[in-house]
Amino acid sequence: HWTLLGGYGNTHTNFGDTQDRVQEFDLILQFGHFLTKEGGKSWYKVRHEIMLELPFSAVFDPHGAIMAGINLLACWDFTASEKIVPYVFAGGGLVYTNLDLDGMGRELNGNYQTGTGIHYFIDKKTVLNFNYRLHHISNANTAEPNEPLNSSKFLIGMSFLM
Repeated sequence: HWTLLGGYGNTHTNFGDTQDRVQEFDLILQFGHFLTKEGGKSWYKVRHEIMLELPFSAVFDPHGAIMAGINLLACWDFTASEKIVPYVFAGGGLVYTNLDLDGMGRELNGNYQTGTGIHYFIDKKTVLNFNYRLHHISNANTAEPNEPLNSSKFLIGMSFLM
C-alpha cells in the first residue's frame, strides 16, 4: 500500500533531556508491504508488515526550519474486523535538520519512534488512517551537545492498497 499522512508534532519539554519547544507540520509518504498472511484466531488475528517512510517536517516554532529523513518501521495489524483495523508500530531511521538549536549538536541525526493507530476501510482499496506516535531525535552521542527532541505526532491520512 501507499499512504500519505499529514499532521502536527510538538515536543515535550522536560521529558528526558528535551529543553526546547519545537512545533511542526508533518507530511509523510509511506510504502507498506505485508510480510505474512493473516494468522491467529478470534480477536487476535494479525498480519505483520514492514513500512518505508519518507518524512518531511516544516518547523514553525521556535523559528522556520525543515526536517527530512527516511524510516524503516515494523507494524502489527490486528485484523479481526474487516472495517476497523487497529495497529501498533516501531522503528527508526535518519533525519536531517537545519533547525538551529544550541543543544542539537549535528544536522544529521537518528530517530526512533513507536506508535499506534486505526485503519478505517472506506472500501477494499481505500483506507482512512489515524495515527499517534511518540518520536525521538538525537545524535546518539556522536557530538556535543546531544539534547534530544522527544515529541508527540498526531497524523491523519489515506492509504491506497495495491
